[in-house]
Amino acid sequence: MHKLIIAGLLTAALVLPVMAQNTPAPQMVPKAGPVTNGPYQPQAILPGGIVMPLYPAGSPFLNAKRVSEAEKYTMDPVVPGRVSRIVNIHNPSIEVHLAGAGNNTGTAIILAPGGGHSTLVIGLEGADPVPFFFQYGINTIILRNRLRSDGYEPKTDGVNDLEQAIRMVRAHAGEWHIDPHKIGVMGFSAGAELTMASAIQYPEFNSKNGGDALGAVSSRPDFVASIYPGPSLFTPAWTSKNGVPPIPKDAPPSFIAGAGWQDKVHAVWASEYFAAMLNAGIPNVEMHIYARGTHGNGLAYRDFTGEGTWQDRFIHWLRDLGFFSKPGEETLAARDVAAFVAAPPAKP
Repeated sequence: MHKLIIAGLLTAALVLPVMAQNTPAPQMVPKAGPVTNGPYQPQAILPGGIVMPLYPAGSPFLNAKRVSEAEKYTMDPVVPGRVSRIVNIHNPSIEVHLAGAGNNTGTAIILAPGGGHSTLVIGLEGADPVPFFFQYGINTIILRNRLRSDGYEPKTDGVNDLEQAIRMVRAHAGEWHIDPHKIGVMGFSAGAELTMASAIQYPEFNSKNGGDALGAVSSRPDFVASIYPGPSLFTPAWTSKNGVPPIPKDAPPSFIAGAGWQDKVHAVWASEYFAAMLNAGIPNVEMHIYARGTHGNGLAYRDFTGEGTWQDRFIHWLRDLGFFSKPGEETLAARDVAAFVAAPPAKP
């Protein structure tokens, strides 16, 4: 009995000091950069991120009076070192995370986080998808676009930021081992508004910016994903005032996903965009509106509802269209677009 008590005391003596240790501070915690006399330099929120401002200093796209202001981070209250949200974005940027050398498909996805145009939910819808897509050999690029809450207009400034991001990734495709014909965009909620606009507005952006340093580089995305999207340019509220926007015949394929009954308004907005693309005959447009689910939950499996598997459906769609083939190989998506463009107009 005495031996058991002594053994127990010795065990407690060994365990207690370990349990009493203070938790060390998290390492490599991201933080906003300093304010200088020049444009603010965005900082990586994930290890290994390559961060590049979208526009050169002095660009007419930038607000010269505010471009030196630092971004403001909201950190996750539970997860040390995780940036949850960012506001005060005046020097928009991309953060590039490359796929592994032995598993690189050459495909790249530019992620446009949501947040109602008042904040950028960059943790849930920017940083969190990076490791998910990494396992499939997909390069990911996190977009930090300008927000309405900071004085910008999403339908112009926000869309311009995304279009410019596409051009920048395509311009650096060789350096980053990305296939220039396999660059797509994925937006969440308010970010999906930008991606849906990019699916049809690239001809206008290209024509307006043909004389700058990236003038020879197209801003057309090779595929578009819109997850629980905000309103597109095909909503009655928009078209009644501005008319129905033209859809280019070489518009890229689109993937749309969201919940139905529990996220009705976003499901309606999704269906309006889907119907416009389907009626225009754009190839390979796919939509999943699930019976149950919640809005704004990123890649989470959402209490095991059907909507929680949208990312699996997206991976299947991407694979079926040839974006998992070797870099340099023409995708089925590209062949279908070319065939549709070459086909004679349908008879009324």
